[in-house]
Amino acid sequence: MTKDWGKNSCMKREQIEPTHWKKKSGIEDIIENFGKTCFEARNIAIGAKLFREMIEKGDNIWLGIAGAGIVGGLGGYVIDLIESGFVDVICSTGAQIYHDAHFAFGLPVIQGSPNVNDDKLSREGIVRIYDMNIKLKETLIKQDEIIRKFNNRIEKKGMEISSADYNYEFGKYILENSPHPEKSFVASAARFRIPIYWDSESNHSLALNNASLYLNKRDVKISPSKSLLEACAINYYNPQLGFFELGGGGPKNWIQQISPMISQILGKKFEGAERGIQITTAIEKDGGLSGCTFKEGVTWHKYKNAKKGLIQIYGEYSSIFPLITGYVLETCIPREPKRFMDKKKELYKRFKEIIKNSIK
Repeated sequence: MTKDWGKNSCMKREQIEPTHWKKKSGIEDIIENFGKTCFEARNIAIGAKLFREMIEKGDNIWLGIAGAGIVGGLGGYVIDLIESGFVDVICSTGAQIYHDAHFAFGLPVIQGSPNVNDDKLSREGIVRIYDMNIKLKETLIKQDEIIRKFNNRIEKKGMEISSADYNYEFGKYILENSPHPEKSFVASAARFRIPIYWDSESNHSLALNNASLYLNKRDVKISPSKSLLEACAINYYNPQLGFFELGGGGPKNWIQQISPMISQILGKKFEGAERGIQITTAIEKDGGLSGCTFKEGVTWHKYKNAKKGLIQIYGEYSSIFPLITGYVLETCIPREPKRFMDKKKELYKRFKEIIKNSIK
């Protein structure tokens, strides 16, 4: 080893030393220790501090929710972030909006196991989501009845709406009609005027129940185009963006595609997000969206800079999301909610005016 090895830029970071557990450690101590070690522990520490940076620098923070974390009980952490003003807009699979309501209406979701006889479960009317069990009649069919009652109410308004409008009205319905609205992140989002968009207007039980109206020449008119354009308006007038993605899938793509839609499709200069965090089990090399790197996203102008402000943490988010949430709740001052549900109509109107001559 030469004497000038320390001059190499690769050797100027923190020196690694054995890390010890400190008695009575809090979440700050845990994250600091993670950051002193290696592998995904260090990435979790980087992600936690990057989320704190998003909050402290005033980013317009999008939360993406894929997978089945909400039905598994992780919705409480989303509620915590909403109530602290640490989430401004959400894109979720419709499935998690649907399952979130089970808790508000007292419909049982039970811990189970993946090591079971699924034929036997099916005969007994039990639906399995990996290690969670749901009764078909007592939970799913009752939930469908609730959704159809809500759909009847919203369908009577007869307006074309975005998925954010639908979820906002559903959140208010939960607040007004459920015995436990405090258990629903959709209700919490409605209370704090946070838009929740779907990544798909048809790939979930909410849409399946909506479709049943269509048989009688009725419809809840949810427009995917209006949803996209509303999101464009929100981001265009609030361009300092931070994305926090739980899993990948549709919500990851939906959130990230808004920037290139503004620049490539609508012809307005827009550079993408400042910062991004993703927790994923997906790998990059199959070419899929869930595992593609943020660096690749920079080439699509989804993010501004491939060299800073981006971290992808490889792991299953039920064990990582709570750590990052706990860290920012303990270290950040709560922010005033941006209440984009109250502002998006005006933002959308302004945005349409400036782009109407750009599209032929």
